[in-house]
Amino acid sequence: MAATTTLARPALTRRDLVQRAATVVIVAGVLVWLGLNLTHAPAQFFTAAADGLNIGLLYALIALGYTMVYGIIELINFAHGDLFMLGTLFSGLMLTTVLHQTTSGPVAWLLFIATLVVTMGFCGFVNVSIEFLAYRRLRRAPKLAPLITAVGISFILQFVGLKWNGSTPKQWPSVLPEGGLNLAGVQLSYSFLVVAGVTIPLLLLMQWVVTRTRQGKAMRATAQDQDAARLMGINVNRTISFTFMLGGAMAGAAGVMYQQVVGTTAYNLGYQMGLIAFTSAVLGGIGNITGAVLGGVLIGLIQGFNDGLPYGLGQQWSQSVVFTILILLMVFRPEGLLGRPTTEKV
Repeated sequence: MAATTTLARPALTRRDLVQRAATVVIVAGVLVWLGLNLTHAPAQFFTAAADGLNIGLLYALIALGYTMVYGIIELINFAHGDLFMLGTLFSGLMLTTVLHQTTSGPVAWLLFIATLVVTMGFCGFVNVSIEFLAYRRLRRAPKLAPLITAVGISFILQFVGLKWNGSTPKQWPSVLPEGGLNLAGVQLSYSFLVVAGVTIPLLLLMQWVVTRTRQGKAMRATAQDQDAARLMGINVNRTISFTFMLGGAMAGAAGVMYQQVVGTTAYNLGYQMGLIAFTSAVLGGIGNITGAVLGGVLIGLIQGFNDGLPYGLGQQWSQSVVFTILILLMVFRPEGLLGRPTTEKV
């Protein structure tokens, strides 16, 4: 009989046991809270879920820019939220001022689609220009240098937004259909259907580009090892610029949808939305595209449930709830939901 050997599993430490027990308690508490709200007001529960998914998809679009740039050059692009802000201003100028569309209608919907495409191109161009003028020369510099540069670019974009929008929020008309559907007491606004109809295909297209195309393979190779990618004939500069273009286009799409759904723009809008989107990327696992989408949707649902459920804490506590959950996740799973643990090379 052949001898067989088995590898003994390492014994769980007290810290591991405490973490697992705390995780079980937190998850059980959340499930009980959701269950109580679902049984008490099922229609309100699903309406809150739809509202949360609406804003969560926008978070996911913005978070893609953070996670893609970090994944390929390990840079936290703090200017990305302000790029989204410029997208809201550009789309408002394009659709309302240039194309003179202030009411809903077939012509306005066609011009809305055109504005979406043009705004994505505008934000993609701005992001590529930032990479070429600011970040490219700092790739070999210590990591603190591009990080501070990103903060500086953020202030520059905020100043542009201040001159463009003014110091006070500005209201814009929407060309999206008003009203919504009532399905067994669940309110689904037409704007939610438009946001889902635009963002979900964009997210799927992004996933396909990264995982199935030749350029996507070049992006993944560059993210793994830039020098090896150059030896294999990959144009690293073009690949990184392409990544910035995709991330900027997603921020532009989110800007158009936010401007049409919310109807308000402000020069400092990128700070709040960018911070939450960055939190989404960290929650899902920074550098992971699927994780960024998952993190954005989860944070949107958390906000929707907290704001809209009868047993929620209320809108004034939304930010506190989101970041409390993030802190707890970082304590128990620092790499994020879909991230992989990494070890520092020495």
